[in-house]
Amino acid sequence: MKCLRFRSTTRVAGLALVWLVGGAGFAAADDAPPVPEIHPGVLMGYLPKTTIPDSLALLPPPPTDGSAVLAMDEEISRTNLALKGTPRWDLAALDADLSFPSAAGDFACALGAPVTQADTPRLYQLLRRAMTDGGSSTGKAKENYMRKRPFMVNKAPTCTPGDEDALTHNGSYPSGHTAIGWTWALILSEISPEQSQAILARGRAFGQSRVVCNVHWESDVIESLTLAAGTVARLHDEPAFLADLDAAKAELAAVRAKKLAPQRDCKAEADALAQQPMQAP
Repeated sequence: MKCLRFRSTTRVAGLALVWLVGGAGFAAADDAPPVPEIHPGVLMGYLPKTTIPDSLALLPPPPTDGSAVLAMDEEISRTNLALKGTPRWDLAALDADLSFPSAAGDFACALGAPVTQADTPRLYQLLRRAMTDGGSSTGKAKENYMRKRPFMVNKAPTCTPGDEDALTHNGSYPSGHTAIGWTWALILSEISPEQSQAILARGRAFGQSRVVCNVHWESDVIESLTLAAGTVARLHDEPAFLADLDAAKAELAAVRAKKLAPQRDCKAEADALAQQPMQAP
């Protein structure tokens, strides 16, 4: 898996692939086989490497100097810098953390239910495995283009200053976080179609958090959506994924029957998301 990056509370860089990971190993539900970790805290994905979408083949090159797309990227980046220090900036920092259990709560408010190892073990496992697949889809293009990130160009702060050194050695185009977030959003929309609009909106905001954070350009985010869609389409040919998908639907129904609340402060999240960053027209 190339150039996929995870942020842990200790911000420890791992290997040359710039893995920043966190969390303990996951004990799968009793009725699911255990899934091995490929790095500490990171589960093996569902997809064989040969079936993961090829970002270098699928995506155009990043915007070139003097292009209208680059001008758009720079303008949107400048506008989003105004969100520094706001609740939206703080949410972008929270969205940057892909370690579990923290990341399990990213869509809890959109779902209207908790997503935890205790309450929804198969859904928890599904999100961790799909994260590996979605993030891996960006690797080839990242490594090939090594596009500079906004903070390297504009010299402005990011919402995760402890990660900046690692990010300078990891290409900006396309966005791994966005590919992961949109992969999650598409899967969760299938698990809980009644909440699909809220889930998809949260998925878009998750990607935009990378622009707010000053670590990705808008075009990095936009192009990652294609990779996530391709990843999810391919996942539907994997029996293990389909089994976890069905189990996750049952788990979610059970926690709703118990009227369990999301583990996040949903009002605070909604207030943060109301501070909309500038996006592409």
